[in-house]
Amino acid sequence: MTQIAIIVEFDILDGHEEEFTRLISEHARLTLEEEEGCLRFEVIKPIERDGTPIPNKLLVNELYADEPAVSRHEKNPRMPGLGEATRKLLANRRLILAEVR
Repeated sequence: MTQIAIIVEFDILDGHEEEFTRLISEHARLTLEEEEGCLRFEVIKPIERDGTPIPNKLLVNELYADEPAVSRHEKNPRMPGLGEATRKLLANRRLILAEVR
């Protein structure tokens, strides 16, 4: 079966980066612990070439064993609460779903 990657780029509203980072990091930790088929869930802070952190930006890089693992992740009972808690902290989010080759 084909592994599936999920990459999400978040644009965080001013003053909310710390709270969003805490919420998404806890979600990542719990997903790795609880969800069979989640192979990787990284929270990534973008930086400039000189190493300076880019404010109000965050990415996640997730890897799932197969499509059924992604479906289980999407149905996780924590997802609606996470969405509600983070929606008010974000200006935008862009999701990329991809097959790993």
